[in-house]
Amino acid sequence: MIADQPRPGSPPVDPAQVGELARTLEAELRKLIVGQADLLRGTIIALLAGGHLLLEGVPGLGKTVLVRSLGQALSLRFARVQFTPDLMPADIVGTNVIVENDGRRAFQYQPGPIFANLVLADEINRATPKTQSALLEAMQERTVTVGTQTRPLPEPFFVLATQNPIELEGTYPLPEAQLDRFFFKLLVPFPSTDELLEIARRTTGDTVPALQPVAGAPAILSAHRAAREVPIAEHVLRYAGRLVTATHPDRSELETVRRYVRFGASPRGLQTLILAGKVRALLEGRFNVAYEDLRTVAMPALRHRIFLQFEAEADGISADRILADVLDRVPDEPARA
Repeated sequence: MIADQPRPGSPPVDPAQVGELARTLEAELRKLIVGQADLLRGTIIALLAGGHLLLEGVPGLGKTVLVRSLGQALSLRFARVQFTPDLMPADIVGTNVIVENDGRRAFQYQPGPIFANLVLADEINRATPKTQSALLEAMQERTVTVGTQTRPLPEPFFVLATQNPIELEGTYPLPEAQLDRFFFKLLVPFPSTDELLEIARRTTGDTVPALQPVAGAPAILSAHRAAREVPIAEHVLRYAGRLVTATHPDRSELETVRRYVRFGASPRGLQTLILAGKVRALLEGRFNVAYEDLRTVAMPALRHRIFLQFEAEADGISADRILADVLDRVPDEPARA
């Protein structure tokens, strides 16, 4: 599954507390982050849903600052891994080292930085595919296997990865299987002129705003449970299913999908769409999922789960363009016979 399952016997959670937590966290992050309203909202939705996050943008737009600020605003163990071409899988998950005790040599496990609640995988697509794949088990199963032993990761556990556009020098495309493990893929836009000036004011003075922790592990885990308890009506659930089905070229009625898409969104994409819609409903102060919730989260939930034909690149067609067509053409209610 894409997020932690609620444990049997867990205490009931007040859904209103999730919205309050989100507002408090967003206000704290805004002490450092200028503008980027959609980026902040998407980051908080992924966090409260228990999913991993992929941030894409050219260098210098504040991707690392956002993740580091999130670590400061949460009472969680934070670790950063700088991905480079010579990074090895053992540098992430840890390895067995030889130690000497009372004249005897034995293997002892040395944990890697993956054993944290919040892991920043900085410039993830600058490492080789072998190293990138070291995160697969951790992201999906929330465990790490080294040698013959499997060890659980702490709860909650998030991977927040940054990547440069694949057109830049020295980057490796992420494997499709790993992309599918990310809950959201958020694009980091260049700030407006006013935002750019405000960034300069905040970062070139003699003081930098200090962030205070606003939540810890219990609050985040409670938010995960609250999100899953939000009801979704059958007709809204079916709309989510039609959106995902419409991204598949062998099932879609849309010409752009049939012509440009190689593979559509996976069932994990549908899970993400529904769970993100539930969290967004809570942040909007509602306790049920609406069509608008699904439409709002569809882009970050599905853009990295649609794989295009070579013809799409030649014609300048992006996954976002395909999704915009899907959202525009798929009706809320199916056509009546």
